Amino acid sequence: MSTAPVFRIAAIDLFERPVTLRLPFRFGVVTLTEAPQAFIRLRIETPDGRSAEGAAAELMAPKWFDKDPALSNGQNFAQLRLALQNAAAAYRADAAPRTAFGHSAAHHAALVAAGSRQGLNALVASYGPALVDRAVIDAVCRLAGQSFATMLGANGFGIAADALTPDLAGFDIDGWLGALRPVREIAARHTVGMVDPLAETDIAAADHLDDGLPESLEGAIAAYGLRWFKLKVGGDMAADLARLRAIAAVLDRSGAAYQASLDGNEQYDDVDGIAALWQAMRGDPALRRLCDSILYIEQPIRRAAALNRPVSALAAQIPLIVDESDADYGVFPAARSLGYVGISSKTCKGVYRALLNAARCSRWNAQAGGSRHFVTGEDLTCQAGLALQQDLALVAMLGLTHVERNGHHYVDGFGTAPAAEQAAFLAAHPDLYAAATGTGRPRLAIRGGMIALGSLLDASGFASAAMPGWATLAPMPPSDFRPDFKSAP
Repeated sequence: MSTAPVFRIAAIDLFERPVTLRLPFRFGVVTLTEAPQAFIRLRIETPDGRSAEGAAAELMAPKWFDKDPALSNGQNFAQLRLALQNAAAAYRADAAPRTAFGHSAAHHAALVAAGSRQGLNALVASYGPALVDRAVIDAVCRLAGQSFATMLGANGFGIAADALTPDLAGFDIDGWLGALRPVREIAARHTVGMVDPLAETDIAAADHLDDGLPESLEGAIAAYGLRWFKLKVGGDMAADLARLRAIAAVLDRSGAAYQASLDGNEQYDDVDGIAALWQAMRGDPALRRLCDSILYIEQPIRRAAALNRPVSALAAQIPLIVDESDADYGVFPAARSLGYVGISSKTCKGVYRALLNAARCSRWNAQAGGSRHFVTGEDLTCQAGLALQQDLALVAMLGLTHVERNGHHYVDGFGTAPAAEQAAFLAAHPDLYAAATGTGRPRLAIRGGMIALGSLLDASGFASAAMPGWATLAPMPPSDFRPDFKSAP
């Protein structure tokens, strides 16, 4: 039985820092070049007067949480600020002492409902509590002087299987959590964006960044020893096939074994469209090896239609998982009934949702006597520092062997973070980061395609023995989002 501590949230502060990408990242309907990163710092207090601080961070990515083309990137940022400010206000106002999970469960439905009234879909509304919950988890770990792995194994956050997932009633969540064994290293699954250069010859001499980081898929493979990849497609079959042939030419060139996932980013209108693409891929001799390497297709169908029809016929050929459709705790069972077999883990959607979805997979697979259902590790351009480390710690605890990583490719190390902050993270996590030759800038270290996780798993707190330079961050401005916003700046 869990003996998780109870406490109240005594203070919450929200901050931002601008992030500029070194390379444009095209996914779905947007080409991302810059976005703010949100930071949260909070303090918890126990009934006996003990206290601890915790923190979290996440990029505020436009056109993923809400892909309405009538909304500008700035309005998407305002939506995410509103979700964060809603969550901060709700958790701060609640004087009842609760466990970490108890706070999340107590506010979840009300925050989703409040967001809906304000014009926020459930995925946007979840962004706020997802960050607050991560900072709370960090504070609980620091209060106990323990690592995330230790606290999770003992259910020190008070996770109740049936509180938000009634279908898990009777599931031994304490036993399941206690049996989790984190991986100590994980393979980086490299994202190939829709406008990324593939071969070095695709980059004109005048366009080279010459910043010491790879700029093409070919360069990334050489620099990092990559063998796992995530390939973006855009919903135009002819263009997608041409792009995949060009990618396959690069991946097949070395002769080494590789694995890949295919990410539709909601770009196909229905299952017939993605099924036609898969059939065309299977029939193309130039894509034979690539097709054989693909493990699953991620959210190919726009979310308005993704859960309207069975996908079992296509899923019998290639596993399908949901990502953007994962807007609430009830989605995975509904998706499973239609033929989907997997779901993504992203800390921007919530640590508890990922864990409880993994628990579902454990129960379903045990009942069926197989391993059909699974959770995957996906990225939303996680930035070096808290965001990257907390996401890696989560997928490590889930026992995943590979995870999509892309933030290190599109942003140079810690970006605009001050030198002292960068040095602190490098010193605290020398296995995870490495200093660049010449500049000394800390960057994510990928050696032989693998990321070492030991220092973040062993750190007291949620995966970090360093903190942002709080005095260098700007306070988050109040959100000015309104439901009637349409294409204003």
